[in-house]
Amino acid sequence: MGAGHAHRLHRPGNSSVHTLPPHCKLAAVLCFVVVVVSTPRTAVWAFALYAALLAAVAAVARTPFFFLLRRMLIEVPFVAFAFLMPFVVPGPEVRFLGVPLSVPGLWDAWNVLAKGSLGVAASVLLAATTELRSLLLGLQRLRLPPLLVQIASFMIRYGDVITDEMRRMSVARRSRGFEARGVRHWGVLAKTAGALFIRSYERGERVHLAMVSRGYAGAMPVIEEATASRAQWVYAGALPLTALAVCLLGWLL
Repeated sequence: MGAGHAHRLHRPGNSSVHTLPPHCKLAAVLCFVVVVVSTPRTAVWAFALYAALLAAVAAVARTPFFFLLRRMLIEVPFVAFAFLMPFVVPGPEVRFLGVPLSVPGLWDAWNVLAKGSLGVAASVLLAATTELRSLLLGLQRLRLPPLLVQIASFMIRYGDVITDEMRRMSVARRSRGFEARGVRHWGVLAKTAGALFIRSYERGERVHLAMVSRGYAGAMPVIEEATASRAQWVYAGALPLTALAVCLLGWLL
């Protein structure tokens, strides 16, 4: 975790959200997601307030709306699953444009969409305002098992390396006139995947030997220790505490 690692999910800035210690932001996002998941699905107004809270955080962090929206496309498979629920969940039905829809299925779909979208939006905001290396330091500060932190560190470091290897192999195929246009080309793509696995495995072995030769003994050195003041914890806790108040109102009303 010694060197910085830029990622397209991160949006550099100097806002008060960017400068918060990473472990404060991690704890705040985790608590916020737990509160959102704990909110009754019938409290529709509460989810609107949660969205407003995230919008306020995005405004303070100067993170554009369309930047967040593009990054949230990762939840499209879950959205598709949610849209199937009104058709497959048994229970009382209502008709919309002549199509019978299950009432419990509609509530289940709303539950998945609302809570899933808010959780993804909070995660995207966290990634947009925190460098990946800082996230790892935050996880380390929160006493996550060191082995898990190392696995995450290696995954982040060499995910882009493997992606770049895939890009070079794709360029090599196209330079030889190959274009995958149908099932008959799946064999070539399967061989490419096998070659990529072998190259990645060999590179992993070389990296491990290089680390051992430099004194690696199963633990990464701590380059810096992330610390936070009481004021920073209070500032980070504003989001989950406000959300908790909304959640309690949702259960009481």
